[in-house]
Amino acid sequence: MTTETQEFYGRWARLYDLIARRTPGVSRLRRRVAAACRLEPGDTVVEMGCGTGANLPYLREQVGPEGTVIGIDVTRPVLDRATATAAARYDNVHVVRGDATRPPIPPAEIDALLATFVVGMLDDPAGAVDDWCELVGPGGHVVLANAARSEARYAPPVNAVFRAIVVLSTPPTTQLRYESPPHVRLDERIDAAHARLRANSRTVADETHLFGVVRLTGGELE
Repeated sequence: MTTETQEFYGRWARLYDLIARRTPGVSRLRRRVAAACRLEPGDTVVEMGCGTGANLPYLREQVGPEGTVIGIDVTRPVLDRATATAAARYDNVHVVRGDATRPPIPPAEIDALLATFVVGMLDDPAGAVDDWCELVGPGGHVVLANAARSEARYAPPVNAVFRAIVVLSTPPTTQLRYESPPHVRLDERIDAAHARLRANSRTVADETHLFGVVRLTGGELE
């Protein structure tokens, strides 16, 4: 993630936190995402790009007080909010500043890894997924949840709104023309990441949510 992008998300951390927690239907989605990690009490789960920590309480519900939840994000202001809203409430929830493509944690006893709305910001999303799968190891679970254009029968009006949101949330927001449309580039990155997770997994579950815009893929690794 570039410095410009970090500054953008840092500047809007409070608004993103509000959207992440208050959007209608998002609590149900986050609970479903946490369940897709297939966690048991006492497990260890890592969230790459945890943002303001909206998923962390749901992951903590899954692992219980004896488990461990680790959230990683590179942007300090959003990580500060994750600390205040989740890590400060639970002694087994921890947040760490670090790059999701170079996570500052050893590949030891991680039962599941979650990344929501992250791979679309990475230059090499498929490569990142490979690294995450290696970090978790055979038998563990990796879950990706991302927003992309809907393929549902009612997609045209939904996708029109989605394209506008993507443009407004892609730094710099004042740019009028891009070499390639942001929503097309986002779809390509998400497709590549989810395909790579499927390739690394022995069993896969695919779901769509929120009018087909959110794609959820969970894989049990080979």
